[in-house]
Parts: sequence; structure tokens; C-alpha cells
Amino acid sequence: MDAYRVLRVDPAANEKSIRAAYRLLARRYHPDGAEPNLARMTEINLAHDELKTRERRALDEHAGASGAPDVQNVPNSGPTWAGPIARRRAANARRRAANSPDDGTAMDFGRYVGWRIADIARHDPNYLRWIGQQRTGIRFRSAIERCLPGEKNLWRPTAWVR
Repeated sequence: MDAYRVLRVDPAANEKSIRAAYRLLARRYHPDGAEPNLARMTEINLAHDELKTRERRALDEHAGASGAPDVQNVPNSGPTWAGPIARRRAANARRRAANSPDDGTAMDFGRYVGWRIADIARHDPNYLRWIGQQRTGIRFRSAIERCLPGEKNLWRPTAWVR
């Protein structure tokens, strides 16, 4: 796939021109746009993902000249189907997992989905106190107690609500 041809830009185009071309085509072919076309939109997203930064364009140009695999096959470049928000969330989850001394218990629902209990305890301990009292959070009580040591009557609302 020639990303420059898909976005209809010159290979010498700057980032601002590439972004403008992407937005114009995305507005047109988006499922809610004027001419909905999911296959074309996917192709446009992949092309923009390759060309959106100078570093990725340099990798793409180097790969094209040497016959090496393109940017999508570079290790740790993230899944090609994921948008920028999904990639950012995945990177944040990996970073939290690497920096957390927790036992690995992670929240699988709610506002902190993917967060480890130890990270939530540092960020929002009141949320852990509240979720431990809810039916869906009972299974996390032992991990919450380990992350909030020394608190008495943790599961009684009067212990933490003032």
C-alpha cells in the first residue's frame, strides 16, 4: 500500500498537509460521513498512521528503498487496527503494570478498567472504599485491604464518609 497515494499527498508533504488530507478524506468516508465506506476508511487510517510523524515517514521511506518490511511490521509499533486513543491506553496499562508492585489484581470494569488496585489506591482511595462495598467489588476486597493497610471498619460506610 502506498500511503502517499491513499492520502493523495506528495511524498515531500509536511505533517500539517498530511493531517489536513487525512481529515478531509476521513470526513468524507467515515461511516457517519457523506460517502460511508468502511474499507476505504480503514485504508485511510492505516496510511495516516504510517505518515503522521517524521520518524515513521523516515522508517517508511527507508523500508521502501531497502525492501525491508514496512512500518506496520516494526516491533512495538502497536496494533495497526487500533486508533491513537487505544494505543495510548495500552501503553499506559503496560507502564502501570511495569511500575506497580501489586499482586497483579486489575480492575476489569468501571472507570478504572485495566488499572491495578495499587495504582487506584494511590490515585483515588475513596473509589476503592466505595467499590469494596458494592456487589461487583466484593471479589477485590482482599487486594483493597492490602493496598489500604491500617484502616479500621473499611467496609462500613461510616468509616470513610464524613
